[in-house]
Amino acid sequence: MIGNIYAIAAVAIIGGGLFGFDISSMSAIISIPQYKCYFQSGPIPDDHSTCTGPTSSVQGGITAAMPGGSWLGALSSGYISDIFGRKKAIMIGAVIWWIGSTIICASQNVGMLVAGRVINGFCVGICSAQVPVYISELAPPSKRGRLVGGQQWAITWGIMIMYFISYGSSFIDGTAAFRVPWGLQMIPAIGLFCAMFFLPESPRWLARQDRWEEAHAVLTLVHSKGDPNSAFVRRELEEIREMVEFEKRNSDVTYLELLKPHMINRTHIGVFTQIWSQLTGMNVMMYYITYVFLMAGVKGNANLVASSIQYVINVVMTVPALLYIDRWGRRPTLLVGATLMMTWLFANAGILASYGKWAGPEGVNHTPEASWEVSGPASKAVIACSYLFVASYAPTWGPVSWIYPPELYPLRVRGKAVALATSANWAFNFALGYFVPPSFVNIKWQTYLVFGVFCLAMLVHTFFMFPETAGKTLEEVVDIVEDPKGIRYVGTPAWKTKVSTKRTTLMERNKFDEAEKGGGGGNEESPNRSGSEGVGGKV
Repeated sequence: MIGNIYAIAAVAIIGGGLFGFDISSMSAIISIPQYKCYFQSGPIPDDHSTCTGPTSSVQGGITAAMPGGSWLGALSSGYISDIFGRKKAIMIGAVIWWIGSTIICASQNVGMLVAGRVINGFCVGICSAQVPVYISELAPPSKRGRLVGGQQWAITWGIMIMYFISYGSSFIDGTAAFRVPWGLQMIPAIGLFCAMFFLPESPRWLARQDRWEEAHAVLTLVHSKGDPNSAFVRRELEEIREMVEFEKRNSDVTYLELLKPHMINRTHIGVFTQIWSQLTGMNVMMYYITYVFLMAGVKGNANLVASSIQYVINVVMTVPALLYIDRWGRRPTLLVGATLMMTWLFANAGILASYGKWAGPEGVNHTPEASWEVSGPASKAVIACSYLFVASYAPTWGPVSWIYPPELYPLRVRGKAVALATSANWAFNFALGYFVPPSFVNIKWQTYLVFGVFCLAMLVHTFFMFPETAGKTLEEVVDIVEDPKGIRYVGTPAWKTKVSTKRTTLMERNKFDEAEKGGGGGNEESPNRSGSEGVGGKV
């Protein structure tokens, strides 16, 4: 059994990478003539080079099938994870991916393609919700952020790798141009399924099943290199025991539990973390960047190259978050990200409004969605702001939107709560997939203003409502949001919470005395645990 937490995370986040593969397996294919002619909605012309492909509404349905399935998968994942365990839930997702990819690869018509994408989406919903939960429940507090954030990095790698595979396959004659990449996307899921056999189950899930010896063994394996007498392992096991014993005195949780007064604040924070990550406008840049570059005068192969550059930026700029997110903290990262993205969105709106003009009803290069055109230095500024936007999202809201929700909830509701939050991500992903193209047609450059205002709203919301969780055990985070000295049903005010990674790092090294003497370097410690019932009496 593998005990290195970095190796465990590296395997688990492949589940997130499947989402990235799915994005590029469609976005890089929809413009090639082989795809357009095979899935032509109307009669196929004699000259295959003039095929127009599926109509906009049909293509919208094909594209939206994946996030639609993901929404359902995310909601179902809470039940699957609570019954079978975090590890087996991810393995179930991998098997579902094989089935969906097989159907997609063998698609004979649009209906078969949509069915396969819905099934693949179901897998993505399960894995995107439960991989962060699995890693959060295994990782030591001082490394939890970078390890869970690895899911976002895996997504960016999946997008970039599949984009270039699909681009290369586009030069193959016939249907193999799209069947090859659609078939190759099964390979990561096969590797994920096989590798998961060698990973441990979540110790917190094991504890909830009264499998205490196994839970202790996993904590010993992962956190103390095999030393069962480690003071940190004993302390963490005792905290888990207190939480589990208290939760046993409560009835089994349902989704309605998340809407009760003592949980509604945490529920809304987790859900809005995922909603805001979609409303940043990243969909504009990732799914429909070709429209933006067309408006800036970039056409043909140059457009494809420009799109690939942003995928590379997305991969590279996620790395700083993986290295420093536990030092920076969640709140500062989200606040800085919202501010920077708002700046680039408003800048693009201003540039397009001041230096651009309407491209006519047919749009640029006969693309109605590219409804506004700009040229000269202004077009370069639009491209630069687009790249800067991606570079601002990648180390901030991209990874933190996966890191943050699993940290907010007590053990008994964590699986379902994260599933609900992730389902919100997919619901808005589905909606924005339909909203953005017609918005470019109808309100043109004002689309950027809409997303800029969203970034301003999330900046204010984050400052007042999102508490800091970096460097705290999952049980300590519960103490913060249930602090009896804080605001009722809110706990310690968000702006008063701080990072405590240094203190936690000392504790992980069994230097408890040094940590209690202020080894945290001025960082705040979470409220003292006064017993499960005292702190959690409202749970």
